[in-house]
Amino acid sequence: MIQARVDLTQALGQQRQFVATSGSGHSFLIDDAAGDTGPKPIELVAVGLAGCTAFDVITILRQKYHQKVTAYNVTVEADQMERPPQVFNAVRIHHLITGFDIDMAAVEQAIRLSEEKYCSVGAMVQKSAVFHTTYEIADEKTEWIISQPTTA
Repeated sequence: MIQARVDLTQALGQQRQFVATSGSGHSFLIDDAAGDTGPKPIELVAVGLAGCTAFDVITILRQKYHQKVTAYNVTVEADQMERPPQVFNAVRIHHLITGFDIDMAAVEQAIRLSEEKYCSVGAMVQKSAVFHTTYEIADEKTEWIISQPTTA
């Protein structure tokens, strides 16, 4: 079971800032655009999607395909419907993988598995949004890393 809790920080004020606490005990502020002291809840959905697919893809690349990834990031941009509930209707996901001799087919398969099988956040967002996914592979250029022994 996944749990979460939010608590209003100033009960008598006009602000709508909350302290969010995850079921695993991690806390952070959430806010709206007016207060701007933390992410908006809808932004957390985009962060959750980026994180979910990133964990899947890096795990598949390292464990299944034994790719030597030295850096990796995922960017998510989402468009929302104009009227409430303003769900995502289009999502652009871009993966940037840096490493040594990264196999393009392994990257494509890892992304496909994440989007079609493993990423629970993506499965939920795909109920309302069309995904457009791109990726880029960059060769590692750092000389001192190249000379380091690799461990599996």
